[in-house]
Amino acid sequence: MTLARLAELHGVAPSYSPSPGRTVRAPDAALVAVLAALGVDARTPESVRDALAARETEDKERLLPPTVVLWSGEPAPAWARDLPEGVTLRLVTEEGERVDDWQPPGTVPLGVHRLRATTPEGTAADAHLIVAPPRVRTPGERTYGLLVQLYSLLSARSWGMGDLGDLADLAAWAGRTAGAGFIQVNPLHAAVPGGEGPTDPSPYRPSSRRFPDPVHLRVEDVPEYAYLPDADRDRVRELLAGAARLRDGVLREGALIDRDAVWDLKRRALDLVLRVPLSPGRRAAYWDFLAEQGTDLERHATWCALAERHGPDWHTWPEPLRDPASPETARAGTELRDRVDFHSRLAWLTDAQLAAAQRAARDAGMPVGLVHDLAVGVHPAGADAWAQRHIVAEGMSTGAPPDAFNSRGQDWGLPPWRPDRLARAGYAPYRALLRGLFAHAGAVRIDHVMGLFRLWWVPAGQPPTEGAYVRYDAEAMLAVLSLEAHRAGALVIGEDLGTVEPGVREALGARGVLGTSVLWFERDWEGTGRPVPPERWRTDCVATATTHDLPSTAARLTGDHVRLRDRLGLLGQPLEKEEAEATAEVAEWTALFARLGLLPGGGGEALCEEEEIRAVHRFLLLTPARMIGVWLPDTVGDRRPQNLPGTWDQYPNWRLPIAGPTGRPVTFEELTASPRAHALLGVLKAGLPRTAPPGARPV
Repeated sequence: MTLARLAELHGVAPSYSPSPGRTVRAPDAALVAVLAALGVDARTPESVRDALAARETEDKERLLPPTVVLWSGEPAPAWARDLPEGVTLRLVTEEGERVDDWQPPGTVPLGVHRLRATTPEGTAADAHLIVAPPRVRTPGERTYGLLVQLYSLLSARSWGMGDLGDLADLAAWAGRTAGAGFIQVNPLHAAVPGGEGPTDPSPYRPSSRRFPDPVHLRVEDVPEYAYLPDADRDRVRELLAGAARLRDGVLREGALIDRDAVWDLKRRALDLVLRVPLSPGRRAAYWDFLAEQGTDLERHATWCALAERHGPDWHTWPEPLRDPASPETARAGTELRDRVDFHSRLAWLTDAQLAAAQRAARDAGMPVGLVHDLAVGVHPAGADAWAQRHIVAEGMSTGAPPDAFNSRGQDWGLPPWRPDRLARAGYAPYRALLRGLFAHAGAVRIDHVMGLFRLWWVPAGQPPTEGAYVRYDAEAMLAVLSLEAHRAGALVIGEDLGTVEPGVREALGARGVLGTSVLWFERDWEGTGRPVPPERWRTDCVATATTHDLPSTAARLTGDHVRLRDRLGLLGQPLEKEEAEATAEVAEWTALFARLGLLPGGGGEALCEEEEIRAVHRFLLLTPARMIGVWLPDTVGDRRPQNLPGTWDQYPNWRLPIAGPTGRPVTFEELTASPRAHALLGVLKAGLPRTAPPGARPV
C-alpha cells in the first residue's frame, strides 16, 4: 500500500479498469520502473518510505503548483481558493505588465503569465499561470470534408508520392467543385531518415512533430527554382525524369510508394535550388522565420545535420553530441553551419507551401480549410527526443494495456513527456508544438486525445502488460490547447475511439473539443447492441464511415477486409464464422438504411456497391454531427486499407496509392474526373449546401 500511495502522489495509477466492473493491479515492478523514470527511487521499502515522506512534505508546504490554470470568465479555481491566509499574489503578464496584490479571477489577458505567491513570513513560490478561453471555437455551420493520406494522392506532377502542391490543388478542386469545407490530412511531421535501412513509413512515428517533413515539398514551386543556372537546370531535368519513372512505377507497374527514393531525388534537386541566392526580400523573410522559430528550429536543423554525419539514431553518436546543449554540440553545429542552414531553409520552404495550401483552401470558399493531424508522440531516435531530452521520460514507451480487443496490449515505441517537467516548463514544448500546427490550419486533429489525460507507460524491455498509467494535468493540457486554438481561430478534433476513461468525453466536450464517431462503431453497446439511429449521434463530432486504420467502406460492404486478414493469418476465428459475422453486421446497417429510405427501391432489390456507399453517407447526413468526413479512397471504391494494425512487413502499410476497385492506382486527375466520385460527393454537397466561391461549378 505504501508503494501504491507513493505512485498515486506522483500521478502513477496503481491499478486500471480494462472494462466496467473489472480492476487490474499494475505490477509492483512496473510502478518502481515508472517512478524511477520520474526521478523517484522506489527500489526498496526504505526508499519508498523516504520518497513518500518527502513528497507528502513537499505537497504540504507548497504554495503553488508549477503551473496553474484560470479559465477566462469563470470563478476563481481551487488553487486560488486554497491559498493560506495572508498570501499575496504578484502577476507579470506575457507583455511584461506587473500587477501587485492580484486577486483571482481578476482581470487578466489570455496567455501564459508568471505568478509569484508570497507568505507574510516572506516565503515565496513562482508558477506559470495559463489563462485560457473557456471553450474552443466550434463550426459556424455544418460542413463536410475529405480525409486523405497525402502521400497516397499522386498527380501527374508529383514525384512518386503526393505533395503540398497536390494538397493545394485538392483543396481548390474540392472547395470550388464539390463544396467541401475541409481537407483532413495525415501527420506531415518530419520523419527519421532511414540510414542503412528504409525510413519508417508511418506518419505516426515521426522524428519531429514540431516541424514538417520537406519530402512533401513541390520542388518546382520553390521561387528560386525559376532562377537555376542552365547547367543546374539540366541536372534537375534528369532528376525530374527519375521522378517520372518513380511515379509511373507506382501508377502503372504496381510498385509501392518509396518515400526514400522520392526524398533522394528531391534532396539532390533542392541542393541545387538552394544554391540560388535569395533576393533581399526573400532573405529578410527567411531571417524573420529563423527569429520566430528560435532555438527549436536551430536544434532541429542541427540534429538533421548531425544525423547526416553520424547516423539517424542519436543514441549511437559520440557521447558529448547526445546532449543538445553541450559545448561540443555547439561546435559541431558551427562546423556544419552550411548543412544546418540547408535544413533550416527546408523548414522555411515547407512552412511557406503549407501556408499556400491553406490559402488555396480558404480562397476556394472552405470555412475550415486544412485539418492537420498531431501524432501521439515521436520516434525515440529522432530530433524531438534528442532536443527535448530534459522533458522526455527515459526508458519508457507509450502504448495501451490489454483490453477486449488486444489481450497482449500495445507498445507504440513512442517515449512520453514527463508530466512533472512539462508543468515546470509551463508546457512550453507543448505550446510551441501546437502553435506550429495551428499556424496554417483551420483545425487540428489530436490522435488518441485521451493522452491529454493519461498515457500507458511501458518500461523498456517489458511487454505492454507490464506497464502503468501515468496521469497528466488534463486541465493544463486543455487550457494550452484552448489558448493556442483561440489564437489561431481554429477548431480542435479529438480522436476518441476505443477505450475511453469515464468523464473524458464530457471534459473534452465542455471545452468545445469535437469527438470522432465512426459509423461501424456506433452501436448501443450497453443495450441492444444494434446500430444507433442517426438522431442519437453526437452533435459535437466529426462523423465518418471509416479511417486510415480501418477497412474502406467498399471493403467493409463486400467482406474483402475479412478475406485480407485471412490471407495474412490474422483472424481469431475460422474464416466462415468471421465472414458470417461481417455479413450480419452489414445487413443490420443496410436494413436501417432501407427503413430510413436511403436506398433506391427501399432496398428490396439487389443493390450495387456504389449505391450502398452513397447510402452510408446519406445516413451520416441525417446525424446532427457538425462535420462529416469522407475517406477520399471511398470516392473511387478502393478496397485496400492504408494501414492494417497488427502487421509490419506482412502488409505494405502507409505505402499504397489511392486505387479503384480492381486495385489499379487512380491519379488525382482521374479521381476528379470520376463519375463515381462526383456522384458520391454530389450527395454530400446537396445535403450540406453552402455558398460557393466565385467561379465554382456544380459537381
